[in-house]
Amino acid sequence: MRFDVDLDLRGEVCPYVFIKARLMLEDMAPGKVLRCVTDYPPAAQNVPKNFSTIGEEVLSVRQRDESTWEIYVKKRG
Repeated sequence: MRFDVDLDLRGEVCPYVFIKARLMLEDMAPGKVLRCVTDYPPAAQNVPKNFSTIGEEVLSVRQRDESTWEIYVKKRG
């Protein structure tokens, strides 16, 4: 999947995964796609849910390997 900004959050736990991803997305132009990489299993469920709650478009959540997930979010606007 195509993305504009890559944010590696491996080693971070919730709520920091969502907070850092949200701050990055706020600095991006509308229509741009953020890819967040996490190795914290609850973040693979919580981060997309939180982005959807605030109105951002979650494009995909993919498990890259047994311990890493990629979350793709498109900035609204």
